[in-house]
Amino acid sequence: MKSLAELRARLDVIDHELLQLVAERQVLGKQIAEVKRSAGQPTRDFRREREVLLQARRDAEALGVSPALAESLLQSLIRGSLTTQEQARVASQGRGSGRSALVIGGRGKMGHWMADFLAAQGFAVTVADPAGEVAGYDYVADWKASDLHHDLIVVATPIRIANDVLAELAERRPQGIVFDIGSLKTPLRSGLDKLRAAGCHVTSVHPMFGPDTELLSGRHVIFIDLGDAAALAEARALFGSTMADLVVMGLDEHDRLIAFVLGLSHALNIAFFTALAESGEAAPRLARMSSTTFDAQLDVATRVAAENPDLYFEIQSLNDYGVESLNALQAAVNRLCRSVHEGDAATFVAMMRQGNEYLRVRQAARDDASR
Repeated sequence: MKSLAELRARLDVIDHELLQLVAERQVLGKQIAEVKRSAGQPTRDFRREREVLLQARRDAEALGVSPALAESLLQSLIRGSLTTQEQARVASQGRGSGRSALVIGGRGKMGHWMADFLAAQGFAVTVADPAGEVAGYDYVADWKASDLHHDLIVVATPIRIANDVLAELAERRPQGIVFDIGSLKTPLRSGLDKLRAAGCHVTSVHPMFGPDTELLSGRHVIFIDLGDAAALAEARALFGSTMADLVVMGLDEHDRLIAFVLGLSHALNIAFFTALAESGEAAPRLARMSSTTFDAQLDVATRVAAENPDLYFEIQSLNDYGVESLNALQAAVNRLCRSVHEGDAATFVAMMRQGNEYLRVRQAARDDASR
């Protein structure tokens, strides 16, 4: 029998060989991306992905390997390949060659993401942020000191000051296209209206993902139609080379939906981890407990708890439609509590069946959209 050291050494060799194969696969992915671009084909092929995953499961079963493990591994590799292909497409089809962009608030997380995204498309990016410079970009501490002779101006400041920035930009009447990337739009209504009234090219954008996102496939970018078709088209074109789903809607419709998409989900998780923290059950003790549902919810809640609390409060408190989702959550919790306290099994069962039907229809719609 080989020694433990010898077995571990062999594992090290295999791990290295696996990484070599992954590197080779990435090279092939880049070559595939070039062929797709030259042929005008989309980056993602869902049918091909399905074939790869099904074949992986069959091969794994024949080799005595868990099919679920094989599928998970191949999904990670496919995601890595798609990320490489998407980044290559963004760079090759970038709209910024010879043009300039100013990112106001570019030191923030999403501001930095936008600066990197625009730079990848060939824009000469200047960051304006009193918090300090961002490595690799031209910098001004105060955007008001800029001549605003940029082809694109992105407002990536916190929501609480974004409206003032938009209004002050309207007074300067920049010639380039202006858009914000705020999570809410109703608090920015007056600033956006002033830009429009001043004859500026203006729209509004909401990237529905966080700053750590690399692959935009399956993500949504929402564009607010403010009546300027050219500005809207240009903003959409910035994301046209990605695999994101691009959605156009009105300002009020956006915030009504966001009240549930962000407001409700944030509130639910804040209530969840607050109840845990105030339960009297010590974290080390709960750490030894596990269930599929609890672990999954805990993972989501952990990510929410690590986010910027000031931003999350803005999303809850500044949305003109935010109270609707909070009231819906409160009503649902009250109904759940009553059904349990009163032994009303029928109401409890009806709530679960209603939820199952709603989520089943939603999943079917998502599946249809991805085909």
